[in-house]
Amino acid sequence: MGLHYLFLFLSFSVISTTISAHNITDILSGFPDYSEFNKYLTQTKLADEINSRETITVLALNNGAISSIAKHPLPVIKNILSLLVLLDYYDPSKLHQISKGTTLSTTLYQTTGSAPGNLGFVNITDLQGGKVGFGSAAPGSKLESSYTKSVKQVPYNISVLEVSAPIIAPGILAAPAPSPSDVNITALLEKAGCKTFASLLVSSGVLKTFQSAADKGLTIFAPNDEAFKATGVPDLSKLSNADLVSLLQYHAAARYSPLASLKTSKDPISTLATNGAGKFDLTVTSSGDSVTLHTGVDSSRVADTVLDSTPLSILTVDNVLLPSELFAKSPSPAPAPEPVSSPSPSPAKSPSPAPASVEAPSPLAASPPAPPMETPEGAPSDAPAGSENSTSDNAAAIHVTAPALFTVLLTVSASVICSILMA
Repeated sequence: MGLHYLFLFLSFSVISTTISAHNITDILSGFPDYSEFNKYLTQTKLADEINSRETITVLALNNGAISSIAKHPLPVIKNILSLLVLLDYYDPSKLHQISKGTTLSTTLYQTTGSAPGNLGFVNITDLQGGKVGFGSAAPGSKLESSYTKSVKQVPYNISVLEVSAPIIAPGILAAPAPSPSDVNITALLEKAGCKTFASLLVSSGVLKTFQSAADKGLTIFAPNDEAFKATGVPDLSKLSNADLVSLLQYHAAARYSPLASLKTSKDPISTLATNGAGKFDLTVTSSGDSVTLHTGVDSSRVADTVLDSTPLSILTVDNVLLPSELFAKSPSPAPAPEPVSSPSPSPAKSPSPAPASVEAPSPLAASPPAPPMETPEGAPSDAPAGSENSTSDNAAAIHVTAPALFTVLLTVSASVICSILMA
């Protein structure tokens, strides 16, 4: 019965894992009315943030409603859409069962650190008669948006509801984020405790590469100052200028990947160092809120976010990222195989002396020859029956019987499990 419960537990675990997974892009792709909303979720990487959370409500805008904010810069659009993502589960039924008729809900905008006070909260009020209003939690704000209809629910995991208009918090439109090319990257790095990395970017000229790539999408993985002092970090002064440039470019990807996006990343990430001569890529693993980058030589935890301003992301890492193309140890050359000579006729030679472990025959008088031994059909009568043949036979036997034994074990195991389930 223990196996029975274990089997059921594993089955429910797989099912629950499958159910808890959601993809907002896939959900909205089935509704053409939200194609613009879906597009902006993808461009701002809010889709990755939504997909990385277990319980969430998305207040979707149809193509007509979202047109009112389309004229703003992408970073501003991201902030507005962040206010439409609630960190709680609300379906139509729950909207009409709000305690005391009104509540405040935390949004993704509150988690960015860009929302002063309670500007990252949304006021949800049941207006009775089937109407529910949404507005900024800032004092004096109006309920400028209302619930229109349900789009999709995966109970207690994700709910998508249509609302009539965007929610505009005070000041959210007044101070657009600066252009990525205008961001002082070195100043931000120095303030974040990455002075060594910033200095290397300037002295090598790689900073100009970063600045020119920022407008099209850039993510920087900046090692802190302590990372350069860690054991195992190579002496950078001994690197050629070309290798140093490759090492620094390896710490940036030509795409916008905030922390939430990295959590859902499955494919290798190409870096600015990637070229025809080497992959220079990174792989990502995540566990909960922890994200780790792997190089093939070492790995590093992503420590903190310095800047998240679409399309530029600056993150700090605990270790210097060492690409295998520069720092992988070359394997020791394998010894050359012994030359194998093909059998060929050779003149008769006098018998070689017997090995020390085999006693040489005594020089006794010749005795009559023994009767010939029977040999397998087709085998030469003088084929040796020594240990070499015996070893080959044993190996062949093992090669044949091992898979058969494994198959038997699998069959028996399957029968036992089926018997338990039928009990």
